Amino acid sequence: MRLFANANYDFLSRRKLAYILTAIFVAAGIFAMLLQGINYSVEFTGGLQMEIETQQPADIAALRAGLAERGMEGAEILTFGSDREIAIRTEALVDSLNPDNTQAGRAAVTRALDEVLGEGTYRVVSAETVSPRVGGQLQSQALIAILLSFGAVLAYLAVRFEWRFGLAAVAATAHDILATLAFIALLKIEVSLFVVAALLSIVGYSLNDTIVIFDRVRENLHKAKQEGFSSILNRSVNETLPRTVLTGGTAIGTLVAMAVLGGTVLRPFALIMLFGVVIGTFSSIFIASPILLAIEERWPGPHARGLRQKEKAAARLSRKAQPVA
Repeated sequence: MRLFANANYDFLSRRKLAYILTAIFVAAGIFAMLLQGINYSVEFTGGLQMEIETQQPADIAALRAGLAERGMEGAEILTFGSDREIAIRTEALVDSLNPDNTQAGRAAVTRALDEVLGEGTYRVVSAETVSPRVGGQLQSQALIAILLSFGAVLAYLAVRFEWRFGLAAVAATAHDILATLAFIALLKIEVSLFVVAALLSIVGYSLNDTIVIFDRVRENLHKAKQEGFSSILNRSVNETLPRTVLTGGTAIGTLVAMAVLGGTVLRPFALIMLFGVVIGTFSSIFIASPILLAIEERWPGPHARGLRQKEKAAARLSRKAQPVA
């Protein structure tokens, strides 16, 4: 079954509406980030993430109040799997003499749990501690990873196609990252290493979708040398639309299952990837192609220059063919 076998939609005529919608959404996300800041996880801020299993169902409200009384205000406590399996996240309890001493923070949390729950009434399933210094390094390294991916992609596309295509693809991918960050801010999703992994995955998915369209544009530029660039862009998007929709649809089906059944650990990753697939498909059609058209109109490539030369030659021949009065 081939969907959209004879698609012939004028996508480029809708580019202004697409620009307005995406600008409103990104602006709302930026406003939310400025208003409430970014909710970093303990991997980036430094702190402790512990999973415990209690012998009896625990009173989460009492546990949260007990930890707050012992200097751990704002600790995130939630159940997963069953009401005896508890995840605890708290910011770093810094040793004034040695800020990188993560064991001191873990010992403090363990003492507090012994006092609140009772010693021997629970079992530590896993515990992960990150010092504030390491958390700051992870923030900068995550940003460097995303920027390096942009640079590598731009270089690759410049070699495979030409700089116009590379610039349009990177601009569309930057749009996807901004839109995804807006989505994270509006839903108040905690930014963890899982979220960074999702962002890098979105970069790959969006670029792959855009490259498929641009590859068809390149083929059609060689086949239809007399056709205008705007018409070739629209035709290329329509010709690759079945692949775009089917690929996105299968990815969305998998990610919906992960979001519903994946639990608290996988759900943020699945939600962000789900949004990324949708926004990546949107940008490859309504952002990347219009940006490429704008670049081509400003700095025409060989195809456009060839058409202009032929138009000028045809105009000269037409003037010569006119009878002299």
